[in-house]
Amino acid sequence: MNVRLPPPLAIIALLVTLFGPGLAGGRAAPVHLVDEAPVTIATVAPGVFLVDFGRVAYGNLRVTPPAAAREKVTFHFGEAYANGRINRKPPGTVRYATASVTLAGTKSVVVAPAADARNTRQVAPDEKPDQYGQIAPSAVRTPAAWGVVLPFRWVEIEGWAGELRPEHLRRQSAFASTWDDSAAAFRASAPLYNRIWELCRYSIKATTFAGVYVDGDRERIPYEADAYLNQLSHYATDRDIQMARDTYDHLMANATWPTEWATHLIFMAHADWMHTGDSAWLAPRYAALKSKLLLERARADGLITSTPAHIKKGDLVDWPVTERDGFVFTPVNTVANAFYLRGLALMADLARALHHDTDAANYVARERTARAAFQKKLFDASRGVYRDGEGTDHAAQHSNLFPLAFGLVPEAERARVTSFVVSRGMACSVYAAQYLLEALFANGAADAAHALMVAPGDRSWKHMVESGTTITWEAWDQKYKPNQDWNHAWGAAPANVFPNYVLGARVLTPGWSQATIRPHPGPLAEAEGKIPTPRGPIIISWKNAATFSLSLTLPAGLTAKVELPASTASHGVFSGGKSIAAKRAGAWWVLDQPVAGTVSLEVR
Repeated sequence: MNVRLPPPLAIIALLVTLFGPGLAGGRAAPVHLVDEAPVTIATVAPGVFLVDFGRVAYGNLRVTPPAAAREKVTFHFGEAYANGRINRKPPGTVRYATASVTLAGTKSVVVAPAADARNTRQVAPDEKPDQYGQIAPSAVRTPAAWGVVLPFRWVEIEGWAGELRPEHLRRQSAFASTWDDSAAAFRASAPLYNRIWELCRYSIKATTFAGVYVDGDRERIPYEADAYLNQLSHYATDRDIQMARDTYDHLMANATWPTEWATHLIFMAHADWMHTGDSAWLAPRYAALKSKLLLERARADGLITSTPAHIKKGDLVDWPVTERDGFVFTPVNTVANAFYLRGLALMADLARALHHDTDAANYVARERTARAAFQKKLFDASRGVYRDGEGTDHAAQHSNLFPLAFGLVPEAERARVTSFVVSRGMACSVYAAQYLLEALFANGAADAAHALMVAPGDRSWKHMVESGTTITWEAWDQKYKPNQDWNHAWGAAPANVFPNYVLGARVLTPGWSQATIRPHPGPLAEAEGKIPTPRGPIIISWKNAATFSLSLTLPAGLTAKVELPASTASHGVFSGGKSIAAKRAGAWWVLDQPVAGTVSLEVR
């Protein structure tokens, strides 16, 4: 039997609101269970049905059997699929689990496996730190009323008597109750881009299940870098701001161990400020945020130093360890210092926003001093690259991509550093790829950024899409991290890169009072989309042919600085056949005046 059904539809929302169990007394954004129908039901062996829900989601199964049902039935839940069946021995921490129930007529029953100790672990009151002085935070719990939830797409059912019909099964899938599938959109002339966008957009939606951002299913623990990358993509795909805030508060109370992860909390607070312009949320959190600057590790010249303990466990550079491009760890670590410098610059912004002028001046002075030392002691002028640290001549991609992404490279050296970063390809993980793409788009290497996202081989989002996954992975491939999760939102960078750089809409002033519109078409003939902001959506469409044309609609209260691609032969910008005042700046036509409302522009 093969039954083809409509795509999964959210037909019932079970309004179970999560107020933070496992969140150290904090609270989490509201989440709920949504009923989703099967996409297909097929008979794959005598007495065995295979149910496909189309995409992976965190949830469990509600079964409503026919009146005569009295049999014991076994349910197999899986994320992986092989040879027409669920893979019952999947790699790493890819999920497979089983549960059996005895049916009792038409009485509905929720079916799920037993809880998994690895992602429900709670810290014991007398628990001792490990050799590094760390205690892993407690896993985030989902509401007890739900029962166990796990990520799965397929269910195999054994022992079901008679016909298995769609109305007998619903996956109870957990998502943020605030999620709006219509909040964002993206479409490009290349179908592969559309598939990548949908993979990454859905990855953000699917990983809202816990009410805070967690690192996939293995631990269900928030980590600072994961959370920041998730925040960027959540802003680009939905209107909610609360989940990022609640995750921030959770992490301030439950910090994790990597050096650079501390700075990511400054990144999170600054991203909130830029997105919302809300000083009332920021003000009571500002003082505690100072501890994340790592000022205690600064030496006389302003650079921060690493002890042997930091080098052994603390300074991360990238994850997993095989993704570091041969990085050589030293007591003065270029990547750690790049994060430190960026943290100082962003904290100065936040201090000014809250009128802490003395603090702001202090951070600016520290950043200026440390930046001079960073350039003098870590940059190799003969090669045009940053070394990994003092005491080594090795130059990993990471030692260059992070300074480039954070605006630390002097203008005169940006071309050489960018060229080196491009030459290394995708020599970093899915985490660092966020910063790699930002660095390339911001430094005249958009074509290289486009190429990396859709590159052949196993280190691109093309590979993820073609693998059949429906949520982004923790790593580029299983061989790079054998214990990886298949439901990790930090792998979803295109969810924010496509709207921010390909469509070209980026926040310029806090609260989106001003934006920058700077499209990077790369190989695409056209693209269009909708980008959510607190003021309403930005609607963009552009076409890149003999001329470049842009249609733009901005919400009320938002103006935009517009920069359009300037081909060699182009001579100006026009609207309605009339010339618009603009100046050529390298590869861009920059409009003299900001725009508002709805405009149509053409470069010719």
